Amino acid sequence: MRVIAIDGPAGSGKSTVAKALARRLGLEYLDTGAMYRAVTFAALRGRVDPSDAEDVAELARKLEIVVTDSEVTVDGIDATIEIRGPEVTRAVSLVAANPAVREELVRRQREWASARDGGVLEGRDIGTVVFPDAALKVYLTASPEVRAARRSTEVKDLDYEVVAADLARRDALDQGREDSPLTQADDALMVDTTDLTVDEIVDALLRKLP
Repeated sequence: MRVIAIDGPAGSGKSTVAKALARRLGLEYLDTGAMYRAVTFAALRGRVDPSDAEDVAELARKLEIVVTDSEVTVDGIDATIEIRGPEVTRAVSLVAANPAVREELVRRQREWASARDGGVLEGRDIGTVVFPDAALKVYLTASPEVRAARRSTEVKDLDYEVVAADLARRDALDQGREDSPLTQADDALMVDTTDLTVDEIVDALLRKLP
């Protein structure tokens, strides 16, 4: 099984790089963050408090979540746009910090890769928790200003200052949570994407593949 693990904070370029790398390698791609957003979407839609650990975990175990390159469905409902909205974005770190939710989604992520004999997976704990034996582990980063600028182009109804503040808040939550915090694996290749093109990054990663 050939797994490429790409981790990093929001706005570092994970999705763009992971998709491009997957295309070059002929592998499938999975945005694991979309899975946590899908659970958050379902909780908010079902009026489940995202901070209620037991209820959210129970919900996560029952959900049918399908994540593809272009679409995310939750129990058959197209949630592709909604999971990127400000309401989900504000609450997703609470859901992602839930150990029982993480246990369930990590199980599903491993099953996804096993069924495909590998893939390119991006998230925040792929190289440290989900696939610590991945063929290549990458940690992407970028300057806070560039990350906020990238994310503000994705979230149309929020301005730069709001996005920048939200990124700082999410970084603190993701790095400070007890279960599977955002951190660079000891043997991961760190790439600062601030001044690099996607092709430059992908070319560099391909050279590092065993």
